[in-house]
Amino acid sequence: MGLRTIVFYFLAFACTSSVVAQKEIDSIVYDQETKYIHKFPNRITARLFYVNTSNVITVNDRNSDVSFKLNPNKQDRIGASVSFRALTISYSFSPNFLSENKDNGDSKLFNLNLRTYFGKHWMQTLDIYSEKGFFLEDNNINIPFPHLKSFKIGGATSYILNNNFSFRSIVSQDEKQIKSTGSFIPRVVYYYTKLNLKTDTNNDVLNAFDLVFAPSYYYNFVPSKNLFISAGVSSGIGINHTKNKDNNQIEEDENLTSLVTELNVSVSLTYDLSNFYIGAHYNYLVLNHNSDRSAYINDEIPFFQIFAGYRFKASKRLIRKANKLNEKLNLN
Repeated sequence: MGLRTIVFYFLAFACTSSVVAQKEIDSIVYDQETKYIHKFPNRITARLFYVNTSNVITVNDRNSDVSFKLNPNKQDRIGASVSFRALTISYSFSPNFLSENKDNGDSKLFNLNLRTYFGKHWMQTLDIYSEKGFFLEDNNINIPFPHLKSFKIGGATSYILNNNFSFRSIVSQDEKQIKSTGSFIPRVVYYYTKLNLKTDTNNDVLNAFDLVFAPSYYYNFVPSKNLFISAGVSSGIGINHTKNKDNNQIEEDENLTSLVTELNVSVSLTYDLSNFYIGAHYNYLVLNHNSDRSAYINDEIPFFQIFAGYRFKASKRLIRKANKLNEKLNLN
């Protein structure tokens, strides 16, 4: 499925998710402003970005100070995202001309992020990470393991308490915060991780399930008309269930249920000039849980992004089709 097809289906779905509709096409509203938020209900927000992200795993022995880190062969990525009405979709790839991507052998990294909103308060995210090729870092020695694989899928369901707080100003820029305010945001975070520890002598598979309640607080600071700064933090606790399977059948399979803790820190900066904007976003997520009875894992996802984008008016034809679809599905 090509990027054009993905965007087409995204737009179709976004149209059905909108709560903004007009009775007459001549009354199209492209800008709405309240005391705190400038909204762009019928504009398509498109942006280009550079991103560096990975899923780093550190294994710590419970009975000693021994630990080792599994670092993926990191790759810089460029990509694009599109936001229309209720949904945001992004896609990125790793071009060979970026210096970080050279000499990475057969390494692979796939990352997909989806975000949508329901009503005034609910927000849903979905994240997918698929990586192949790691370095085992131990005492400043890097040992390559090109066949190690990691797959992670999950996300979060969030409830934004403050109607005057715009989370879209942080992540997709299809809204603009025009007056400073903050919000308490309770979240439920869930991830499934599969780690293939395949080497010349080992063929273990680790499956981990995380379910965490993670309340958070974000504050959007607007020091001037065009400058926007946001910071947020969440801390949570929940349950992890991990299953270790030895495909070589040397050791017995092991199942373990234990506590998991979560820490998430986020900082954003955006300079907005009319419908054109540039900015940067940094996010760091850490999940700590047991892997078996003798070791525990720090599961880290750093994410850094630089972006530039523009909000342009959706065509009347697209808006007309979106509104008709909303009417058929009784979403008005």
